[in-house]
Amino acid sequence: MFSLQNVSKSFGDLQVVKPTTIAFHEGESTVLIGPSGCGKSTLLRLLIGLIVPDSGTIEFGGERLTSSNILSQRQRMGYVIQDGGLFPHLTAQENVGLLAKHLRWDKGKIDKRVRELAELTRLPHTALNRYPLQMSGGQRQRVGIMRALMLDPAVVLLDEPMGALDPLVRFDLQEDLRNIFRTLRKTSIMVTHDMGEAGFFGDRVLLLSEGSIVQDGQLQDLIDRPANEYVTRFINAQRIPHA
Repeated sequence: MFSLQNVSKSFGDLQVVKPTTIAFHEGESTVLIGPSGCGKSTLLRLLIGLIVPDSGTIEFGGERLTSSNILSQRQRMGYVIQDGGLFPHLTAQENVGLLAKHLRWDKGKIDKRVRELAELTRLPHTALNRYPLQMSGGQRQRVGIMRALMLDPAVVLLDEPMGALDPLVRFDLQEDLRNIFRTLRKTSIMVTHDMGEAGFFGDRVLLLSEGSIVQDGQLQDLIDRPANEYVTRFINAQRIPHA
């Protein structure tokens, strides 16, 4: 799905992502985890083309991402951020259908797709006519997920999508989101700082530190076979019980 070759990114004198070569595979759920400032969100933004790498290349579906094709390629990617990232002056229905309207989809087709996604994400249909400030945090996040899925993208990228939610709301949405991805068989790449969430979602977990991938594997690999002392310290700090 994605292939990175020697990709790096700096902001001023700080190298946030050190030269990285890695592939993300179709149908796989990958979680990027690590402390604040480790480069996980920057790596996600490089994948979706919101920022440009200083060096290296990124391929999506076998095609190199460039300034000339990134807008069309981004239509094949869904993107979810914390609290939904909704436009406050648009209703839920309008937020979800915004890009489809821009692409001149028929109104009937848009309405049908929005209703399908409301069912899929368990958003009450009465909420579709509400503005973001009239919805709960969980509802806003469900609308953000609907918007990301509107064009039936090949991959969904999620940047700490549940970081601002209360624990019970977060628990329900985690369950629903995992079921959605499994039902749709979507490739997903998620950023989180929570190891429990990483284990819940990730077929594959990438632990980052200071711009580098420290370990790549399943959560149990990180627990049972840590690559170094940093991995052990990170696991212990998360208080993940050993199997």
